[in-house]
Amino acid sequence: MTTEDYKKIAQTIPHDPGVYRFRDENNTIIYVGKAKNLKKRLASYFGNKKHQANKTRTMVRNADHFEFTIVDTETDALLLENTLIKKHQPRYNVMLKDGKSYSYIVIKKERFPRVFITRNVWKDGSTYFGPYSSKTRLKIILDLIKQLFPLRTCNYNLSEDNIGKGKFKVCLEYHIKNCLGPCEGRETQEHYDEKIKQIKNILRGNFGAVKTHFKTKMKEHAENMEFEKAQSLKEKLSAFENYQGKSTVVGTNIVDVDVFSIAADEKNAYVNYIKVINGAIINTYTIEMTKNLNEEESELLGFTIPFLREKFNSIAPEIILPIEVTLAEEELIQTIPQRGDKKNLLDLSEKNVKYFLLQKKKDEINKIKKQTSSERILNTLKEDLKMDRLPLHIECFDNSNLQGSHPTASCVVFKNAKPAKKDYRHFNIKTVVGPDDFASMEEVVHRRYRRLQDEGEPLPQLVIIDGGKGQLSSAMKSIKLLGLEGKIVVVGIAKRLEEIFFPEDSIPIYIDKKSESLKLIQQLRNEAHRFAITFHRTKRSQNFTSTELTKIPGIGQKTADKLLIAFTSVKNIKTLSHAELAQEVGNGNAKKIVEYFKEQED
Repeated sequence: MTTEDYKKIAQTIPHDPGVYRFRDENNTIIYVGKAKNLKKRLASYFGNKKHQANKTRTMVRNADHFEFTIVDTETDALLLENTLIKKHQPRYNVMLKDGKSYSYIVIKKERFPRVFITRNVWKDGSTYFGPYSSKTRLKIILDLIKQLFPLRTCNYNLSEDNIGKGKFKVCLEYHIKNCLGPCEGRETQEHYDEKIKQIKNILRGNFGAVKTHFKTKMKEHAENMEFEKAQSLKEKLSAFENYQGKSTVVGTNIVDVDVFSIAADEKNAYVNYIKVINGAIINTYTIEMTKNLNEEESELLGFTIPFLREKFNSIAPEIILPIEVTLAEEELIQTIPQRGDKKNLLDLSEKNVKYFLLQKKKDEINKIKKQTSSERILNTLKEDLKMDRLPLHIECFDNSNLQGSHPTASCVVFKNAKPAKKDYRHFNIKTVVGPDDFASMEEVVHRRYRRLQDEGEPLPQLVIIDGGKGQLSSAMKSIKLLGLEGKIVVVGIAKRLEEIFFPEDSIPIYIDKKSESLKLIQQLRNEAHRFAITFHRTKRSQNFTSTELTKIPGIGQKTADKLLIAFTSVKNIKTLSHAELAQEVGNGNAKKIVEYFKEQED
């Protein structure tokens, strides 16, 4: 990627914090980085390259383009950067490919739930809190929780039946007061679940009642002259109050949510997705869709949301949207926020998708500027004919005959909007008697594409038939017979009004007379007509001049041509003596010619 490439899109880059990805020509991510200011950071790659490390210069040189995601804080950028590096393992992020992943606190979905640290998030119905960037702070939180609310650490199946049968015995954790012995029924499920409820409140930041409890305990320790215990509890309370603030995007009331926003233009729609777990962005993605009809934004969102949730294994019970949509998951909570933390999240998503759309438009403008005239014309033709593929290979057919005599046909080939004359083909009609253009077209189209199939040659993306609905229908008979329907776009062009017909559609389309794509179609049609007429004239001339001589038994086309070159006409040849003819074609042929014309005179 060059400095000039960067300057063309520099205006679309914001000054916000975020994460950027460099991609190569195969669209593979080769580097992921974070930035406090995206615009300044990306500009640094294309400024004074003398001060860059050799590895950085190589990375920029191998990059084809870059993309970015906006976030609110540097910590959010750090978390997202780590997630993307772990997922994509970019080639140039060597120092970060160390197997590190962020940790979560999980409350297992089980009877008498365990609470512990994990690096894996599973779709098992358990509740996960995180990710946490500081493992030290995470251990302080977990130790504090266990101190306040003694929990079991064993992995026994504490079903009501197992406890009733006395299958388990209390362990050392019970004797040192770290567990209240639910395995022997010494703690009720209701009492245990109340502790779990309070732990969830703590992890979600709803710890007003817990803080009151702490302060009461500290006061009791101070009154009992237990200053060390009071100080220890104060330090843990301070760590507890601060642990979550640095790792959230918004307020602590945000739990697990998915955020979606949409932006669209005339042809495409873009949906941005932000995955939030306990207020921390752990993933972001923008998907692009091509609009086939005039779909409403709610329809596009309704189609995309289930796909993205499945793609990113989301189990969030709530989604944040700009508009209401209809979804199969009726129990999924839809929120259209007007203010507050959830509105901030939606604004962030909308900001990302709008920048994505802006960058796409800039890319399209730059791509058009870089296009050659041929690419521009073919793209226009593709749009005018509503084709799925760019018509890099086009073929055009035309018939030619004179009152049914000497019927011929031509096929001209254009590649990259230019004539490929070495691929032109002409045909002598073999199976049709009389002036039947429809049958002739059916024959030559079948012969042409049957041969391409047999020889394993590439087929064209577009076939143009010079003629109206009749010739087009005849050509389609062969296309269907060869099993090529749907694989090749076939159209017919009627000369008088330049109408473009599609198979089985009686209503033609009209391309703007000034359009470059219509001019290309006309060029193909005219070239096919010229090539057909030229071949027809040549064949007709050959027949007129050499038919009389080739009727002589034993005289072939080569001998006839040799005589015509030497004596210019059949009339002159008739006046020649045996000796004169023998000098050109030998005694045997001379004798045959003299005897033939003598018999004709008699």
